[in-house]
Amino acid sequence: QVQLVESGGGLVQPGESLRLSCTASGFTFSSYAMSWYRQAPGHEREWVAGINTFGSQAYADSVKGRFTVSRTNVKNTMYLQMNSLKPEDTAVYYCYVARFSSWGQGTQVTVSS
Repeated sequence: QVQLVESGGGLVQPGESLRLSCTASGFTFSSYAMSWYRQAPGHEREWVAGINTFGSQAYADSVKGRFTVSRTNVKNTMYLQMNSLKPEDTAVYYCYVARFSSWGQGTQVTVSS
């Protein structure tokens, strides 16, 4: 079955960087667009970034210029490079494949001094 496993979260200070990974299994990863979402406490889950099968990327305005989404199809893995992190980036980050309506379990990112 479809499985998505996120990793790479942690506690960092404002201005620092993190790289999240999402490793997929159970489907032909290279054939489908993938997305990152996040959910902060007391807020709804929001879309962060997406990448299609051709490698074209899209970003929410709140992260544009700071985050970069990429994928390595031979490793069935999508990445989210997060630079210049802000306290408001604190959230659980999820990867998502729309074709199968499947979510990963999430990875916590906390940005705090």
